[in-house]
Amino acid sequence: MGPGATAHTLLFLMHFSYLFGCEIFLYCTKMKCKCVKAATDCISADFAEYNVDGGKEDLFDINEDAGLDLFEGDIVYDEKSGRNSIIGDEYRWPKAFEQYRLKSCIDYKPWSGEENYISVFKGNGCFSSVGNRRVGKQRLSIGSGCDRIATIEHEFLHVLGFWHEQSRSDRDDYVSIIWDRITEAFQSGAEPTIVTKIPAFSDVIGQRMEFSDSDLLKLNRLYNCSSSSTFLDSCDFELENICGMIQSRENDANANWQRVSRAAGGPDTDYTNMGRCDGKGYFMHFSTASGPEGNRALLESRVLYPKRGFQCLQFFLYNSGHINDQLRIWTREYDTANPNGTLRLIQQVEAPPGDQWQLHHISLNVSRKFRVVFEGIKGSGSAGGLSLDDINLSETSCPEHVWRIKDFKSVLENTPMDVAIYSPRFTSKDGYSFQMGLYPGGKAGYPGELGAYAHLTSGAGAVDDGLVWPARWKQMTMMLMDQNADIRKRMNNQRSVTTDPTMTVEGTDDFFWDDPRKVGVKVTEGDGTEYFRGPGAGTAVFLTQARALSRDFIKGGDAIFLLTMEDISHLVVSQPLPSTTTIPPDNSTSFSTSSSAAPPDPCVSVHCENDGVCVVGQDWWHYGDRCQFKSSTQSSVLTAAVASVAVFVFMLMVTVVSVVCVKKQQKKVQLDGEGITMKNVNSFKI
Repeated sequence: MGPGATAHTLLFLMHFSYLFGCEIFLYCTKMKCKCVKAATDCISADFAEYNVDGGKEDLFDINEDAGLDLFEGDIVYDEKSGRNSIIGDEYRWPKAFEQYRLKSCIDYKPWSGEENYISVFKGNGCFSSVGNRRVGKQRLSIGSGCDRIATIEHEFLHVLGFWHEQSRSDRDDYVSIIWDRITEAFQSGAEPTIVTKIPAFSDVIGQRMEFSDSDLLKLNRLYNCSSSSTFLDSCDFELENICGMIQSRENDANANWQRVSRAAGGPDTDYTNMGRCDGKGYFMHFSTASGPEGNRALLESRVLYPKRGFQCLQFFLYNSGHINDQLRIWTREYDTANPNGTLRLIQQVEAPPGDQWQLHHISLNVSRKFRVVFEGIKGSGSAGGLSLDDINLSETSCPEHVWRIKDFKSVLENTPMDVAIYSPRFTSKDGYSFQMGLYPGGKAGYPGELGAYAHLTSGAGAVDDGLVWPARWKQMTMMLMDQNADIRKRMNNQRSVTTDPTMTVEGTDDFFWDDPRKVGVKVTEGDGTEYFRGPGAGTAVFLTQARALSRDFIKGGDAIFLLTMEDISHLVVSQPLPSTTTIPPDNSTSFSTSSSAAPPDPCVSVHCENDGVCVVGQDWWHYGDRCQFKSSTQSSVLTAAVASVAVFVFMLMVTVVSVVCVKKQQKKVQLDGEGITMKNVNSFKI
């Protein structure tokens, strides 16, 4: 990505792939500047492991290490602002990543000439102003180590008008602030600075996952959201109206889906409540214990109205019947030519009989009014049936792979520190094989934390030979799923890792993301299968063990990880300046729209005092021993202009004073000499 790309175009990407460019950090010598990578934290093992967090746990650690002096650790402060949220209409963004779209009416889009907009850049830390400051380009920094989804959501909540919870007017009713443990902007020492008055909540505050229920309530109230942008439907079948779903008129005789709390042959409980609540716990069941083979029953959702043209259907399925029993997913799509709808087969679900609820994802591509249709077909068995629960439909992309870890609490408690367990190998759409490594007992130096790392692995030899190595800009996402029945109420925990093809293994010339057969280690599984596992990149602080035991991260004893690898190379290319006839006003920076003009040397007149590293933009820079001061071309020109005016005024005043003094002296001489004025009577040399 080019030096000014993010200044002109807002790339609001859920995983912020542009962070891997080096247009911001420059290494300064006496003669020139050159791009350098941020410091790495590699751990020696059988294979290299790269810690993308650099050993820092959250954005406040990052900002403190960067020496940033910001209000409450990550806020660019304006004393005119209020507390907790800015409620004036002038501070709200008129067009307010996928979680925002899914859980609120806020939406983001690339800048196309609007007067006020957000400019995301890779600065020295993670910080933002609060609210729409009405200054044209408003800057938001997502620096090294800040590219976790929770941090990005956090900073954008500031932009949308929110302060930290400790700025609430009723703060002191619920927590105590330990002022002796606080420096000007950061915590001093390891002791907590905020203590809950109810001790049970001490491990709840300060979560770094996703929006809390309170966040969403306030956000949706502030922006008057009555619905979300990409959410379509959710159903746990707890209400008798079964979320407006209907039995199809095309069902065979005596073949229907029924709302039940348990089914003969299984399951004994629903998935939503798992038998934990009396009087609750319903699901939909199609019995295949009786009736002729081939009997079919169709359960149809309420009518839905798509906006984006692509959707993800997620549901839990329990097959207690025969291997020949089938579940098919259809859509019934409506238009003027087909007012009763036309059925289109999407997929037959592969779900062998078992004794557990299985998670499934189905990708749809519907662009007109439709219903989702679940078709159950009886096989040749005479027991059990098919059951559905916790259905969610949203206009988002589906995760590609599911890794389910059974009896996860026992795994947490019994896995030693520095011992990893690995997911099965999965294959991306591009043919790359990868897997996730999880440290349930934590890594050395990080007790009580789950470590998570992504690895490329070898696959079929013929396929690997046809792939491009090193892997270029493939983003692997590892998500621990909060198994709440409603997708809008989930607080999933996820991290993403991107394959930078220029990255090398520390201390070698080997490319980090090269063919695992070249840079990896040989692995032999219990069944004798052999393959190569490449170096891993991830974090030692994926989630605390205490958090993993909270909410619905574990359900029925099991944890579910959702894994995806996608190509993001198109996002790394420099983006052009959006077409616009005017450039919005900017209080600190101006840019040329000419693509042919050579960019100025950012090292001219920059004095590096931070161990040789300066934070430099296209025409601005930070300086000082902690990069705590900012200067720019515009401010320099302004300073020079003010200085010139000041010198002119000073000289004018000196001239006026001199003239007045001379006149007074002349008048005095006239009086002393009885009207005679002395005019160069003589001159002499000494």
